[in-house]
Amino acid sequence: MAPRPLVGVIACRRTIEGHPAHMVTDKYVSALRDVGLQPVMIPVWEDTDAESARALLARLDGLLLTGSYSNMHPSRYGEALAPENTYEDAARDAAALQWVPLALALNLPLLGICRGFQELNVVFGGSLHQVVQQVPSLMDHREPKGDQNAQFAPSHAITIVAGGQLAALYDAPEARVNSLHQQGIARLGEGLRVEALAPDGLVEAVSVSTASSFALAVQWHPEWKPRQHPLYLAILEGFADACRDKAAHGE
Repeated sequence: MAPRPLVGVIACRRTIEGHPAHMVTDKYVSALRDVGLQPVMIPVWEDTDAESARALLARLDGLLLTGSYSNMHPSRYGEALAPENTYEDAARDAAALQWVPLALALNLPLLGICRGFQELNVVFGGSLHQVVQQVPSLMDHREPKGDQNAQFAPSHAITIVAGGQLAALYDAPEARVNSLHQQGIARLGEGLRVEALAPDGLVEAVSVSTASSFALAVQWHPEWKPRQHPLYLAILEGFADACRDKAAHGE
């Protein structure tokens, strides 16, 4: 049996039990494992040099940018910090901004989820709404109160743009997705293609138009119980297929 493709999973920096830590929540790594991938957490530091980062990514068959309670600091896209933007992770900001261009240059399959979706937009020169619910034309996209099952339940519809990478994975024109975010795309990064929209027009999925491999990011959380949601599973399986192809052919 061929070894599982090795997928790097970006870590977050948190304080756990009073100590600085690098961490990834289980739902991301379990979802990758469930579709036949071997996840490995990559710690994040602000001072990793590009040569070391490239050498590390070159050993992988895919890269996952996870969701997080933290937000990319708005100085990364030229804006001041809004009072509601309270969770930061400077080490992860630096890692994402460095790794994404390197991963794309290496033709490494890339999947971004929630914060990872927002990171991809900033890498390509886009900007973010820091407080979506305060934008007059947009809905409140934050999760409802309650337990995790309530928070991660499908919350609103999306319209999938025909002819794109997401449409190639899932043949229905609409689906329902969960919604657990305060931030969202304001200005779309140059070189990104819109793949799905919420009913209020907020961009919910993008792909990298020039990428030669899988390069997709979504605002929702497909890692949450994907076997119960055909769209979520299609995204993860599409990513897994691309990682297997990378492992088999190296390009």
